[in-house]
Amino acid sequence: MNGAPTLALIALILGLALWIVLARETFAAVAGFIAYGLLLTLAWVGLSAVDVAMTEAAIGAGLTGALLIGAASRLRGGGYAEVRMQRGLAVRVLAIAASIGVTAVLIVCLRLLPEPSPTLAPLVAEHLPATVVGNPITAVLLAFRAMDTLFEAIVLLFALIAVWSLTPDAAWGQPPDVSHDADPRGVLAYVARVLPPIGIVIAVYILWVGADAPGGKFQGATILASMWLLVMMAGLTRAPPVSSIGLRACLVAGPLVFVAIGLYGARMAGAFLAYPDGAAKSLIVVIEIALMPSLAVILALLLAGAPRDAGGVR
Repeated sequence: MNGAPTLALIALILGLALWIVLARETFAAVAGFIAYGLLLTLAWVGLSAVDVAMTEAAIGAGLTGALLIGAASRLRGGGYAEVRMQRGLAVRVLAIAASIGVTAVLIVCLRLLPEPSPTLAPLVAEHLPATVVGNPITAVLLAFRAMDTLFEAIVLLFALIAVWSLTPDAAWGQPPDVSHDADPRGVLAYVARVLPPIGIVIAVYILWVGADAPGGKFQGATILASMWLLVMMAGLTRAPPVSSIGLRACLVAGPLVFVAIGLYGARMAGAFLAYPDGAAKSLIVVIEIALMPSLAVILALLLAGAPRDAGGVR
């Protein structure tokens, strides 16, 4: 990216960020945040970081945007309107000043880095062929920083447990409810019948090519989660009860496979999450396949929220 299109994109990103800070309506700010994430996606594509762009679109704009929409809709009926009306010019100025301050600190830190900047890139590039994985992003995430990737999956699971902990006692064990009063012959129900098969194929494809091309488990899991949520919102199915043994087994299956392969590496290669010679790519693919269903269920249930429909509990 260069020239006028790059400058226009930078101006749009900065202008939209400023508008989000100044927006008086919560829902408008959330909508701006989603658009901001999509613009960042274009920026990452322009920098040839396709994996990062896909993650930004799926997690940054998509999943996070949906979570913020749900939070904004619930805050409307919780007395938040009165608090919002008290937010004056000083608060908005402080928010802008804080954003500018953080940006300035980051710029100064970057300028103070030694020349050449310290990097592990040459060392990583030297050892990438040993993984036999064509996509360097996947190789780094599951070979050179596999521990971080494992913790990311576990943190998401803990986040879901935290959401479930908000369940009222009377609703515990019941399924969360995200369905709408949709016409079974309406547009939402039609889309919920037509789109999921296409989304599932795309998610599986993104997972399968992730070892050698942009893609992977997180992007595929986000697509699967969105398809499941669409079907639930249309009232075509319901989420399983949070007390379901099968559901809990699905949630922990991916991380457990990851840990098991880590222990296998400790025994066969001398270090936890190390891979024996010649088996790196196969084990990485197994980890990706095992993690995607667990991540999809976790992400969908995070958006569905805590059960709140048993016995009239809302």
